[in-house]
Amino acid sequence: MTTKNLQLKKLLTLDNAAHLLMRNTVPILFILISAMAIPLSEFSFSYLSQELMTRLIRNSFLVLSLLIPIIAGMGLNFGMVLGAMAGQVGLIFVTDWNIVGMPGVFLAMIISTPLAILLGLICGIILNKASGKEMVTGFVLAFFAQGVYQLVVLYGMGAIIPIERLTLVLSRGYGIRNTVNLIGIRSSLDSAISFDLGPVPIPVVTLFIIALFCLFVVWFRKTKLGQDMKAIGQDMHVAEAAGIRVLRTRIISIIISTVLACWGQIIYLQNMGTLNTYNSHEQIGMFSIAALLVGGATVSKAQISHVFVGVILFHLMFIVSPMAGKNLIGSAMLGEYFRGFVTYGVISAALVVHAWTRFKTNQRQRQHLRGN
Repeated sequence: MTTKNLQLKKLLTLDNAAHLLMRNTVPILFILISAMAIPLSEFSFSYLSQELMTRLIRNSFLVLSLLIPIIAGMGLNFGMVLGAMAGQVGLIFVTDWNIVGMPGVFLAMIISTPLAILLGLICGIILNKASGKEMVTGFVLAFFAQGVYQLVVLYGMGAIIPIERLTLVLSRGYGIRNTVNLIGIRSSLDSAISFDLGPVPIPVVTLFIIALFCLFVVWFRKTKLGQDMKAIGQDMHVAEAAGIRVLRTRIISIIISTVLACWGQIIYLQNMGTLNTYNSHEQIGMFSIAALLVGGATVSKAQISHVFVGVILFHLMFIVSPMAGKNLIGSAMLGEYFRGFVTYGVISAALVVHAWTRFKTNQRQRQHLRGN
């Protein structure tokens, strides 16, 4: 091998290493932050293991619901908040009817699914009108839906929509209280079948549902619809020229994501045991998207592995940062502010990295075409 070829190979290796480092900047940053914060927090391994398992089963389904729109090239679905709202409506009705345990959880899913499909359809149609700006449109759409949700829950329920249980209704006779106690279905999935692995409780049913969802994603990618979404994600115009019904397929991807977010919110809240009627859904989109990006996903590419790596790293930082801040400078509020800063900062950083990576990729392709 000539000296020129060796130099070229070395340059390509360095370029690939730099590209790999750039692509994984966010996960590496979180690993470093966690490595510094864990000793400062002084939490035991058993406590961290229990907390991570709880948050893994609580948040994984929600984060997984983001994968389908990414396959279809629609980016990060900030509109998943609409699905979370639908799930909360189902939980309010189940609580009002006093249906407890796993039947209550599954009935809430059944009740909220048609509403989630309708909201997903509306969201998909609007996002098709804003092609190329799906993420910011979904973000604004979530704010609009928040107003409609509050109008229905605060003024419609108890006045127009019958609510029988007085403990759910405000003292004026209509409107749902700020907090709804979900004691009837609390941890009904998590405690149905469980065993302890050392200090960590293992909720078999919830993990089985999450694993089933992962298998569904793997299977879905191999179906014709999944392949159509993949083709649209790579190039919408080429896919349309190949006979794929692009707009219809994109709407289907948003509907699926919205329904899955609806079910994920129900799984999340049954683990929490409490529904904050007017704000439980507000940060779901931000936290789920941030967790996915922390795992190494991008706006255009995400794998199942990114979900679990991201949930673990993101929530590990959430667990240790308040106590680390308190032990470091005597104020736990620093950790709280840091958590809020990181939630929004990691999304911004990931979008900047994604834009830079696309720029460098296009630059390399141009150089390759020129023969440089």
